[in-house]
Amino acid sequence: MLVKQLDLPAIQPFASAYIKESDHAMKHFHYSYDGSFTKRLSELDQRTFLRKELSACIENFMQGIPSSEETERSLSALKEDAVAVVGGQQAGLLTGPLYSIHKVISIIKLAKQQTSELGRKVIPIFWIAGEDHDFLEINHIYTESDGKLKKKGYPERVLTKKMASDIQYDPAEMKRWIDDILAEFGETNYTADLRGKLYQAADDNANITRMFAWLVMDLFKESGLLVLDAADPDLRRLESTFFKQLIEQHAEINQVVLAKQEELKNDGFKPMIELENDAANLFIRKDEERQLLFYKDEAFYDKAGRTYSMNDLLNEAEHHPENLSNNVVTRPLMQEWLIPTLAFIGGPGEIAYWAELKTAFEKTGFHMPPVVPRLTYSIVERNIEQDAKELNLSINHVIAKGVESERTSFWESVKDQSLKAVIDETEKKLNSQYEQIKQLSDKYDPNFNQIVEKNLNFHLKQLSYLQMKSDDALQQKHQHVLKKYDRIENALRPSGGPQERIWNIYYYINRYGESFIQDLLKAEVEFNHKHNVVYV
Repeated sequence: MLVKQLDLPAIQPFASAYIKESDHAMKHFHYSYDGSFTKRLSELDQRTFLRKELSACIENFMQGIPSSEETERSLSALKEDAVAVVGGQQAGLLTGPLYSIHKVISIIKLAKQQTSELGRKVIPIFWIAGEDHDFLEINHIYTESDGKLKKKGYPERVLTKKMASDIQYDPAEMKRWIDDILAEFGETNYTADLRGKLYQAADDNANITRMFAWLVMDLFKESGLLVLDAADPDLRRLESTFFKQLIEQHAEINQVVLAKQEELKNDGFKPMIELENDAANLFIRKDEERQLLFYKDEAFYDKAGRTYSMNDLLNEAEHHPENLSNNVVTRPLMQEWLIPTLAFIGGPGEIAYWAELKTAFEKTGFHMPPVVPRLTYSIVERNIEQDAKELNLSINHVIAKGVESERTSFWESVKDQSLKAVIDETEKKLNSQYEQIKQLSDKYDPNFNQIVEKNLNFHLKQLSYLQMKSDDALQQKHQHVLKKYDRIENALRPSGGPQERIWNIYYYINRYGESFIQDLLKAEVEFNHKHNVVYV
């Protein structure tokens, strides 16, 4: 596995400014993302955490999930004085898009690096956003067939706003869907073993979040990684005290975030969080649905029309905290209260919206941890590299820009321009001749023009049909080259965006075996904000 690096600007404007350490960006954070870890560690040592309770909660959640002796060491260290590198993501099916895996790798690598540099145990923790209720965002992966990307959705429907951790699946249906995915990936020497592993994950778990956790730990269990579910009832009970604080301070928190958004606008940045003046920034679960809370006229309310007093919510936090959950504003605050966080690993979008939360951290009595941009990768398979070489395409250019310009140039070079010119000229003549017909016929029957127009359109459609059939014949003739462009684009710049947003890690494990993920984890890369191009 060879890794080369590429300067690839962040798509998100604020993240790009942050990576460049622009003063306009950095002033919205308490720490820089490089070289602040000693200072942050000193700050954490001044605070107290529910270490034993948190460790027990994570240990309980991870019962029955793949683990190792390193897992046990991390749990033991968390009870003592270890700190953590934390990152999180929604619970995508089969781990979701590659960026989830890139985030896990980033967490593990930074934790290992800082353990060495600080001389203190730093553990990697992955925070699964199991309370998220947008099932349509996580219920599919992509495959490729006949040069086209296909969105393969999981067939069981979820019609309500259920949290991912509440979504039970039918193991038999899940295994049928897994079979469909593997069939699309194609049979290899590794497929049978992979099918068995994915079947086991489907059988051993009952909900979407737990299956996600099982798969992530199966891939990374030797790294010392810990996973937690934000919707775990045991964790919610642990968070009861801070939920009360968030309820009591809801208006102050919302106002300082709104003010920070205005400050960011004045600095030329567009806020990421859609925030209303009356937002309470918490959810409540009622009738198995997750409802966002608002506050107006001395009462909380949800969009379903229910109202709650302050005492109602404080009572919920005290006795039924599993019915409360955080939104994009309060989730980072809860994470800060709960975990001794040395650093947070974030993608471009997360970096941008965390910038809106500096004063919210302050309002709740905290400093925001160093926010470290996660590692990014593009995986280049040998056949794709060979196709690119045959078409004289630079891999770096394809990753950054795609192939649309080059494909268009090739098509124009082989297109039968003489036939197109004749067809274009025929269209012009037809339009001119029919215009004369309309002028003449209009003298004796104005309604006749409708027949003339219909007749003209018929002939123009026939000319378009001729052009289309000519193009089809040419595409057939040059399909071996055009398909190479399609393969390269689908592999490295699918749908015009980064590979990591479309492809799934099990496509590569199916082709290269389970060692692929360990090779990717061991690959020498640095947190230098460059894009890692991995050749396999």
